[in-house]
Amino acid sequence: MSNVSCLLIHNAKIVNEGHAFKGSVLIEGDKISKIFKEEVPANILQSAHVIDASDKYLFPGVIDDHVHFRDPGLTHKADLTSESKAAIAGGTTSFMDMPNTIPQTTTLDILEQKFDLAAKKSLANYSFYLGATNDNIDQVMKVDPTKVCGVKLFMGSSTGNMLVNEEASLTKVFAESPALIAIHSEDDETIKANLEKYKLEFGDDIPFNYHPIIRSAEACYKTTALAITLAQRYNSRLHVMHLSTAKELALFDCRLPLAEKRITAEACPQYLWFDDSQYDTLGARIKCNPAVKSPADKAALIEALNNNKIDVMGTDHAPHLLAEKEGGYLQAVSGMPQIQHALVLMLELAKQGKFTIEKVIEKMCHAPATLFRIEKRGFIRKGYYADLVLVDRNKSWTVATENILSKCGWSPYEGVILNHKVSHTFVNGKLVYDNGVFDESVRGERLVFNGKSSVE
Repeated sequence: MSNVSCLLIHNAKIVNEGHAFKGSVLIEGDKISKIFKEEVPANILQSAHVIDASDKYLFPGVIDDHVHFRDPGLTHKADLTSESKAAIAGGTTSFMDMPNTIPQTTTLDILEQKFDLAAKKSLANYSFYLGATNDNIDQVMKVDPTKVCGVKLFMGSSTGNMLVNEEASLTKVFAESPALIAIHSEDDETIKANLEKYKLEFGDDIPFNYHPIIRSAEACYKTTALAITLAQRYNSRLHVMHLSTAKELALFDCRLPLAEKRITAEACPQYLWFDDSQYDTLGARIKCNPAVKSPADKAALIEALNNNKIDVMGTDHAPHLLAEKEGGYLQAVSGMPQIQHALVLMLELAKQGKFTIEKVIEKMCHAPATLFRIEKRGFIRKGYYADLVLVDRNKSWTVATENILSKCGWSPYEGVILNHKVSHTFVNGKLVYDNGVFDESVRGERLVFNGKSSVE
């Protein structure tokens, strides 16, 4: 696949900043140099490499603020190469990866090692969270918020020692973190009590449909309410990840524009697509933390996406081998791959009338750029990086084992028929993905955060 210095995406249906219109985009080098709403001048058509985008949508590249690419240390099930390829094939051009790798990303030295690894392996742009613990607050205080997306705080069950549950440590993080604080929010004591209750009732054979009862709405609400109280007290920048309940939504506000919010929320496709009626058929495949909950919770999350109580869509892409999902409820690990299908799943929900396509692009592309204050990404604007995705508007296909790119090799959406398909993905002006073919020589760039809003 050849990359050229001057490239024209011609006659696409561009969806950007709340508008959809027929147009063309000229890419020169790594940036967008011109957006045409009228006819393209003949000299440009003759001199540029032209990609005919008739019958395709053109979107900004998706920015996923929440992934687990498992690299380093867990690369038997995912790594930065395999998962960035899955991301690119799904229209995601930038990602922010979580600290629960091996070793855990809890020092600035280990954090920089991950950045070095991504520079060698990732086809997409990248950033990484520093993980907070009860005893690494000195590292948290040294984070440069222009170079790192944020600090990840597990306020609930987590891997290893990354559960921050000491009051003094929590207070210090909220009072003094120089960077955005992103949290996993479930109350550990509530979950443990619920689990013991159902172990007494079922022994080792707890049905999977008890997962949202064990990891309950109350467990989510209790910790989210505490985090918001602390954030309000210390004026922290707080981002609550993977909301799963209607109850928590009462804690969030939609009156301020996103650029002015200090407290924000993320949803993920699995909570808008699945509900607890599907545990009987999908079982461990949809076991994730927080749990997929009721149809009423799903409906409330969709409404919150529309009314802007939910600010961004991430994926919590968390691949595991199917073998790690075996052995019953207590043995099956939590988490599922998402990133390859997130955008087209959201477009499918838009087709069903749950929200508009403009809203999908707002929450998956524009809003992450605004919330994290990412420099020159997330919008189709002159002078911005040419992170772009073309999507076939009427192309029916089925999610199946043979077309899954995540190293784990499975998806909870297998058998789902989708009606949109990513055809081309551009990262920093380079055509990285063209109808199933990757240019594996391309490497993404480290995201830069400018401390200001992307809203102009």
